[in-house]
Amino acid sequence: MPARIPSCRAALRAAPQSLQSSRPASSAALTARRTLAISTLLSSRNSNKITPVSQHRYPLRTTTTFRPQSSSTNLLPSVASTCRSYHSYDHPNSESPFSPTERTILTAAYTHVPKHGFSQAALSLGARDAGFLDISTNLLPHGVFSLVQWHMVSQREALAGKAQKLFAEAGQTGQFMGLGKMVEALTWERLMGNKEVIGRWQEALAIMAQPSYIPESLKELAKLSDEIWFLVGDKSVDPSWYTKRASLSAVYASAELFMTTDKSEGFAETRKFLRRRLQEVNEVGSSFRAVGQWVGFTASAGLNVLRSKGLPI
Repeated sequence: MPARIPSCRAALRAAPQSLQSSRPASSAALTARRTLAISTLLSSRNSNKITPVSQHRYPLRTTTTFRPQSSSTNLLPSVASTCRSYHSYDHPNSESPFSPTERTILTAAYTHVPKHGFSQAALSLGARDAGFLDISTNLLPHGVFSLVQWHMVSQREALAGKAQKLFAEAGQTGQFMGLGKMVEALTWERLMGNKEVIGRWQEALAIMAQPSYIPESLKELAKLSDEIWFLVGDKSVDPSWYTKRASLSAVYASAELFMTTDKSEGFAETRKFLRRRLQEVNEVGSSFRAVGQWVGFTASAGLNVLRSKGLPI
């Protein structure tokens, strides 16, 4: 919007003392002053620069809306700097819970977990391996829980690549995988991600059970179940969206705990346990759906009978 030219009366009212002498000015002098004030404003506007009011030869009192100092300045926030208040799979949030320095330390520390567990010793050794001082582990906001969280996040993020490879192999061999089979396969792949640290996983579970870490642990479990259902192509938009994720979270948590005591070869007993739990959830879900359909049909029939009797329903 172009700047308005303020009234000359306002300009003269606020003019410096040197120009507003006690002697009356001639009409020619007044015209010269007005011309000078107008030309100053026009030149400032054409150059797209904001000239502070105190720097005008004639300070002006006006409601002018000035343009930015340069044409490259944009008053609107850029798309990259705007925070989205919604989630979109087409535009996923790329933010990581770890900074580059934290990722470097945790990656190095994770190699010491099989020997030293999820402990401060593993973090200190990882910091040394990464070229940092031992005190650098203080950068981790949650201490040893950050190492546990690093394991869970990295294993969850690796599921996308595993799913693509798994489903591609099934398609090449002509093997049909229903939704239930795909959920089981991906859940098993995630459980196998604990294989290298299974001897230390009870320590991790004890850390996650601490009151200050329970919210983050449950949040990561919810993200895992949501990731699995998304990768298998779940497109539900009804209340089953929540029940599917809640039930899978419960099944995974119980299977993960069972796995810590499983001594069978290749964790065969854990695989059987997982199948049984998923089958139970499927049967219970089918029963609930059948009951829900029966209740809905009965209620609808009852309302129709009451309406036929003339009740205003």
